[in-house]
Amino acid sequence: MPFNILVLSCLAYVIFLFGVAWAAERRADRGRLGWLQSPLIYTLSLSIYCTAWTFYGAVGYAARSGLEFLTIYLGPTIVFIGWWWVLRKLVRIGRQQRVTSIADLISSRFGKSNLLGVIVTVIAVVAATPYIALQLQSVTLSFSVFASPTDDGFAPPGTEATAVWVAAGLALFTILFGTRNLDAKEQHHGIVTAIAVEAVVKLIALIAVGVFVVWGMADGPADMIARIDASEISDWNLQPGRWAGLLFAAGAAVICLPRMFQVMVVENADERHLATASWAFPLYLFAMSLFIVPIAVMGLERLPSGANPDMFVLTLPLAEGQGALAMLAFLGGFSSATSMVIVESIALATMVSNHIVMPVWLRLRPAKAVSGDVRRLVLLSRRISIGVVLGLGYAYYRMSGGSTALAAIGLIAFVGVAQFLPAMVFGIFWRGATRIGAALGMTVGFVVWAYTLFLPSFGPDAVIPAMVFIDGPFGIDWLRPRALFGVATMDPLLHALFWSMTLNTAAFLAGSLFTFPGPVERMQGAAFVRVFDTTSGSPRGWERGLAEPEDLLVMSQRIMGDDDALSFFEAEAKGQGKAGYLPDPTPDFMARLERRLAGSVGAATAHAMMSQLAGRATVTVEDLMAVASESAQIMEYSARLESQQEEVTRTARALREANEKLMQLSIQKDAFLSQISHELRTPMTSIRAFSEILTEGDLPAEQVAHYGRIIHDEAKRLTRLLDDLLDLSVLENGTVQLNLGLANLSQMIDRALASASHTKPERSFVIHRDLPMENIFIRTDADRLVQVFINLISNARKYCDATAPELRISVRQRGGRVTVDFADNGSGIPKASQALVFEKFARLTDQTRAGGAGLGLAICREVMANLGGTITYLPGQGGAAFRVAVPLRLERKAD
Repeated sequence: MPFNILVLSCLAYVIFLFGVAWAAERRADRGRLGWLQSPLIYTLSLSIYCTAWTFYGAVGYAARSGLEFLTIYLGPTIVFIGWWWVLRKLVRIGRQQRVTSIADLISSRFGKSNLLGVIVTVIAVVAATPYIALQLQSVTLSFSVFASPTDDGFAPPGTEATAVWVAAGLALFTILFGTRNLDAKEQHHGIVTAIAVEAVVKLIALIAVGVFVVWGMADGPADMIARIDASEISDWNLQPGRWAGLLFAAGAAVICLPRMFQVMVVENADERHLATASWAFPLYLFAMSLFIVPIAVMGLERLPSGANPDMFVLTLPLAEGQGALAMLAFLGGFSSATSMVIVESIALATMVSNHIVMPVWLRLRPAKAVSGDVRRLVLLSRRISIGVVLGLGYAYYRMSGGSTALAAIGLIAFVGVAQFLPAMVFGIFWRGATRIGAALGMTVGFVVWAYTLFLPSFGPDAVIPAMVFIDGPFGIDWLRPRALFGVATMDPLLHALFWSMTLNTAAFLAGSLFTFPGPVERMQGAAFVRVFDTTSGSPRGWERGLAEPEDLLVMSQRIMGDDDALSFFEAEAKGQGKAGYLPDPTPDFMARLERRLAGSVGAATAHAMMSQLAGRATVTVEDLMAVASESAQIMEYSARLESQQEEVTRTARALREANEKLMQLSIQKDAFLSQISHELRTPMTSIRAFSEILTEGDLPAEQVAHYGRIIHDEAKRLTRLLDDLLDLSVLENGTVQLNLGLANLSQMIDRALASASHTKPERSFVIHRDLPMENIFIRTDADRLVQVFINLISNARKYCDATAPELRISVRQRGGRVTVDFADNGSGIPKASQALVFEKFARLTDQTRAGGAGLGLAICREVMANLGGTITYLPGQGGAAFRVAVPLRLERKAD
C-alpha cells in the first residue's frame, strides 16, 4: 500500500478513537455513565495487557520456541482465576485510599513515604522503556512491511525516521487523550472506552487472520492439525524450570505493570466488575491465543526462510494477495501498540508528577505550592513526562539496534516490574512490613535486574564492557552478569528473575524484621491488611482546629478546581449541620479531604500539602490503640463511643452557633429598629417642616418649587423604604406573583450592569465576562432575577476597596441548573460576618457608608428562594464573591 495512504489510514483511525473518547467524556461529564461503567467495558479495558507483543510477537515466539508463548497467557489467567481475592483486595484498597498509581499504593501503605514513591517511579520508568521500545519496533516493522512507494515515486522513510515519527505521534496523541484535565480520582472514562473499542478491533483482526489461515490457506481444522504435527513446532520440548519462571513473570506482570494497575484498580468503578473479569478476561486471552500456532506454522511453511516470524500476521495476508485483510491486521497491531503506549505513558506521567515533580515543588516553593495554580503545574509536568517516557523508549530502540525478537524485549520488562511484587503482597497481608524493608527490597531487586538483564540487553561493550561478561567486574568471577554467584548454567532470563526476586525478598524481610514501623506506617498497615473490616479509608491522624477552613478551600480549589472543591466543602459543611462552604476542620473532615486530594496529586503529596497548612499531623492514643488492638469487641465499642461523642459534639456546636447567631441578630434587630425609626423620622420631619413653611404663604415661586421638590424626594425615600419592607414580607410569605418567561441570561446581566452603573458612577470598574457562556435562555422571572444581579453589582461598586476595582462575572451550566458568580478583587467580607450577610437588618459597615437599612441581601435571598434557586457567599475567592444558582426551567407552582 502506498505510504501516504497508510499514514492517512492511521490518522483516520486515531481520529476515530479520539472521537470515541471525546463522546464518552461528554457523556460522563453529564452524569450519564450507564454502560461506561459496565463489566464489559472494564473487562475489555484489561485487554491493554495484549500489546503488539501478543499481536505480532506471540506468533514469532511460537515459531521460535513452540508452545512456550502460552505462558504469557496462562500467567494472567491463573492470577484472575486463582488470585481473584488478591485483586479484590487491591481494588478495595485503591478505592478507599484513592490511590492514583502503583507508586501511590506502595507509598501510601508504608507511611505515605515519598521516598518509596520515587523508587517505584524510577523502576517503573526504566522497566517500561523496553516495553515502549517494543511497541515502536512493532509499528516500525509493520510500516516497513506494508508500505510501498507512492505513485509519484515518494519512497517510505527508513526505519529510524519512521520510529521517530511514530514516537512523536504517539506522544502527541497521548497528551491529547490523557492530560486535558486533572481528575479527582484519576479516572479517564474516554480513554477506557477507546481502549475497549481497540480491544474489539485487535481481537477481530487476529481472529480474521486466523480464520483465513485455517479455512482459506489450509483445508480446515483437520488439515491444520496435520500441518502442525508435521512442523518443527511439534518437536518443542517442555523445560519445566523456564516454563514455571515465565508463568511467574507473566502472573506478576499482570498485577505490577503500571498500565494494568491503572485499568484494573484506578479505573475500576465497581468492585463487582472483578467477578465478571475473573472469567471474561481469561476467555479474551484464550480467543487472542487461539490461532497463534496455526499462523506460525503456516508462516514457516509458506514464507521464505528469512522472513521475520514476528510479522507473519501481516506478511501472510500480503503474500496471498489479501490487501483488505492485511489492512485489518495492520490496524489491529497499530491498536495494540497505541493503547499500550497511551495508558502506560499516562500511568508513568502520573507517577512522575505526583512523586517527583510535586515533592520537589513543595520543597523549593512551599508557599506557592499551597496557594498557586497547582493544576497547571501538574498537567504540564505530566505532558513533559509523557514526552520523556516515549523519548526513553525510542532511545532504547536505537541503542538495542531494533533487531531483537519482540518476546525477548517484553520479558525484560516483565522481570523489571516484578520487583514491586514482594512490597505489594507483603504490604497488604503483613502488618509488620516496614518502609525500610520495602525500600531495601525494591532497590536491591532493581539493581540486580538492571545488572543481570536490562543492561546486558544492549549487547557487549554498549553499556557493560565485554570483559565484564567474561571475567566479572574487577576480575571477580562470581559477579559476572550472566553467572551471578557462580551460577552459570541457568537461562539468562531465569537467572535474572531468580536472583533479583530472591535477593529482593530477602532484603525486604531483613529490613522489616530488623526495623520497627512508625506510627503512621502502623496505622496504614492496619488499614491495608484489614481493609475488609472497616469502611473508613484510613485511621485518623489530624488534630482538630490546626488549619483554617478557608486556607484548605483555597488549596483544594488549586488542585481539584473551583466547582469540585466548592461542592465537596459545601457537602462537608452540610454534614456538620452548617450552611455555606466552610466546615469545621475536624479530624474526620481532614482525613476525607486528604483522600480526595490524593486522587489528584497522590497520597504522599496530599499529606505533605495539608501538613503545611495544619502545621503537623499527629497520631492519637486512640489511633495507636486501634492499630495495636486485635479485639473486635474493643474496636466496636470504641467506634460506638466515638460516634456518640461526635454526635454530642455536633449538637453542642450547632446549639452554640445558633445561640451566637441569635444574640447577634438580637443586637442587630435593636440597631435596626433604632435605624428604622431614624430613617422614618428623618423624611417625616423634613416633610412636616417644609410643609409648615409652605402653609405660611407669601413665598417666592422659586422657593415654593424648591421646597416642593425636597418634600417630593423625601416622600420617595420614605416610600422606597416601606416598599422594601413590604417586598420582603411578601417574599417571605411566598405570596409573590412571578412573571415567568424565557429570557436570555446575557441580556439580563447587561440590564443589571446598566442599572447598577448609577451607583457611584464616578468609580471606574473593570468588568470581566465570558459572553459565549452567558448565551443561555432560562425560564424564570427575569425582572426579579435582574433585581438580584443589580443588588450584587451595586454592592461591589459601593464596597470594593481595591485601588483598581474589578468585577468578574462567571457563568456555568451543569445539569439543569445555571450558576452565576459575582467576584470582586477587594478585601472581601470578614470571616465572622460571612454567616450574617443574608440576615435581615445585617449591616457590616457603618451607617454612613452603608446608606441603607441592611435589607438588600435578605431580599435577594428570598427572591432566589421563590425562583427555585439559591444565593450563597463564596469564600476563598480573593475578594467578596457571591454565587447565584437558578434552575434552567422554573415551572409555575400549582395553586
